[in-house]
Amino acid sequence: MRLDPASGIRLDEGLTLAESYELCRQVQKAHSRTYYFSTQFFPPHVRPRVHALYAFMRYADEIVDNPGVTSLGEQLGGLEAFERETMAAVAGEPVANPVLRAYADTVRACGIEPAHITAFMQSMKMDTRVFRYETFRDLEVYTYGSAAVVGLMMCRVVGADDRAADPHAESLGVAMQLSNFLRDVAEDWRRGRVYLPLEDLERFGYGEGDLAAGVVDGRFVALMRFEIERARKLYAYSDEGIKYIPRGRRWPVVVARELYAGILGRIEARGYDVFSGRAESSRPRKLLVAARCAARDPYEILARSTVRR
Repeated sequence: MRLDPASGIRLDEGLTLAESYELCRQVQKAHSRTYYFSTQFFPPHVRPRVHALYAFMRYADEIVDNPGVTSLGEQLGGLEAFERETMAAVAGEPVANPVLRAYADTVRACGIEPAHITAFMQSMKMDTRVFRYETFRDLEVYTYGSAAVVGLMMCRVVGADDRAADPHAESLGVAMQLSNFLRDVAEDWRRGRVYLPLEDLERFGYGEGDLAAGVVDGRFVALMRFEIERARKLYAYSDEGIKYIPRGRRWPVVVARELYAGILGRIEARGYDVFSGRAESSRPRKLLVAARCAARDPYEILARSTVRR
């Protein structure tokens, strides 16, 4: 099921909690083939929590990424209303949105910090008023809420309660988002957004006019190599935190990490041309990646059937 908040069509308010979780599963399956693929490798009792977290994020994201004819002001108003309903649900108040009923249940069960929800929503609201980022440090303000805190929320969901895991989880979240940014350069441009720091474009002499024209030349290749190297350093740092994830829950995280990092390799394989097509992985390739990840740590696979929260 694909979400479309701008359509005005309300989700079924009469769903039970179990049905709300099932709706979240359908949302994740419809919107993110790669992340849904890796989510399936979590133990059954963890999986619905991941579905709920994803559906919550996707609902907010769709308000600004699939706005229909709504204005920026209306999108901001929609996000603010969604945030209020989210915090009400987390506080235990009855809410109409079934995605939020499932998400609030996950928040309370897993100990997700309300501050992280607020930070996430703040970044979503930035998409209604910030369309360029002068420096990478400026972009990091956005990615903290849109990606780093998602890693922190996932820590709580998978039971990685040692706070030493947190900086590594933040890095993984940001690395995955940077991979998406590089894959979706053309799509984001069409939405009026540039997530490549302007200082980086200037450094390599590549302008927004080139971006609009989809120019792939030596300047763009150098720019993309620079951005890819930055993302890979974040992936490398995130790898140091896998040990903090309880046994039985590491495999899907590693699979997701490999698949998203693989986007960078697919971009390279396309000669850095992100304008004429999307750098994606086929299902057979995803299965191969999952099998390789399992083979690297067979004890992890055995532990899946015994670990409980």
